[in-house]
Amino acid sequence: MYGAMKQRTEAEAERRWVEQWRETGMFLDEVKRYELADLTDEQAWRSIENLQSIAPGWQDPSAVCGLIEQQALFAKLRK
Repeated sequence: MYGAMKQRTEAEAERRWVEQWRETGMFLDEVKRYELADLTDEQAWRSIENLQSIAPGWQDPSAVCGLIEQQALFAKLRK
């Protein structure tokens, strides 16, 4: 009887944890929307320029860290 009660308690704790993260994700999405809406044109252009400055490094195949290959392998293993 104690084991079943413990399992229910653990399952309920997991459900609460998942629900908390779901709510946190929704809150962070809302914060992101507000931050994007408050961006000035100058801030937006600066962000674009910053992103463009890192793009060449990612285009160099020797600079790939292996995450793409790892995800491709995981996708094959799931099938």
